[in-house]
Amino acid sequence: MDETYIKVKGVWKYLYRAVDKQDKTVDFLLTAKRDMAAAKCFFDKAMGANGDPNKVVIDKSGANNVAMDTINAGRDVSILVRQVKYHNNIVEREHRAIKRLTRPMLNFKSFRSASSVLAGIELMHMIRKGQFEIHGAKAMSFADQFSAMGGVIRPM
Repeated sequence: MDETYIKVKGVWKYLYRAVDKQDKTVDFLLTAKRDMAAAKCFFDKAMGANGDPNKVVIDKSGANNVAMDTINAGRDVSILVRQVKYHNNIVEREHRAIKRLTRPMLNFKSFRSASSVLAGIELMHMIRKGQFEIHGAKAMSFADQFSAMGGVIRPM
């Protein structure tokens, strides 16, 4: 799990992202702040949709560590937290694609539009990685697969 910065109305906002060992996107969340509450919200959202992980690799961010400590406090079997700066290179590599697509946009005008556009970008990356089962996908382009999804991901 890691976060990157996205500019909305001239102010930096935070895109939390998580990927698994197989380079599949687990979840993502755009938040206004980078604090313990935002990190906990992201972890709760990701674990609610995908189940509890055995291990979480995070960077040296104190907010992420405190959020995982809070989550582990209420559990019988705690989630192993590895706080290693360089072990999250997979997710760092994924940030490059997001930055490459959003940089020419210069700036999002609203938080809602940023959330919607980023959800579409994430969905396209997930389709390219083969994370969705779509009938007849082999004969369709990625754009056609995206159109066939028809509203699966809604803005947060």
